[in-house]
Formats: sequence, C-alpha cells, structure tokens
Amino acid sequence: MTKKNVWIAYGVMPVLLAILLFFTPSLSTVANAGPPAPAPAQVKIDNFSFGPQTLTVPVGTTVTWTNRDDIPHTIVSTDGVFKSKVRDTDETFSYTFTKAGTYTYFCSVHPKMTGKIIVQ
Repeated sequence: MTKKNVWIAYGVMPVLLAILLFFTPSLSTVANAGPPAPAPAQVKIDNFSFGPQTLTVPVGTTVTWTNRDDIPHTIVSTDGVFKSKVRDTDETFSYTFTKAGTYTYFCSVHPKMTGKIIVQ
C-alpha cells in the first residue's frame, strides 16, 4: 500500500464514516418515531347547542369543548366513557379518543342538547 492509499484508508475514511454516522438517525429513533398525533379538534357550546353537532376524527384525537354560552353546561357521554364537571363561560373540557366508535353525548343540565363524535 502506498503512503497515499494509507492516508486515504486510515485518515479520510474514518472521518467520513464518523460524519455519516453522526447525521444518520439511530435505528431506535426510527423505530420509535411512529405516526404523528392527530390534530386536536374543537366543539363550541353556543346558544344551547354543540357545534358541530357531529364531528368525525381519527383515533388518538383530543377533542376540546368550549362553553361560549352565558350559562353553565356539561359534556356527558351516554355510555359513561367521559363526563365533565359543570363548565362556565369560556371554560373547556377535553377528552382523547383512543378507540374507534361512535360516542353520543349530551348536557346533563339541558338534556335536549346532544352531539356525536365518530372516531375512525
């Protein structure tokens, strides 16, 4: 091996390999990356109604209800999956949907107020 070949083999190559490894994500980082979390969704409570009345979201979505009425309301699922305390004006309630399905809900203070979250 000539001096030039030795210099390339033992001088430049380790540096290039180190640079390559530094800028390449590790296998554990790639394996743990997973899909990005879904964007949060909003439901507004206004004029004694939930809006939108029906909302379709992917699994893993956090839905936040915000009371825009001047009177208190609650958010209660009909199957007991989630239940808020009384929410006054501008207060919020959030729930993250981890399973697919249809979740109907209502206001326990005003039972004629209903809504539905469809999780796909």
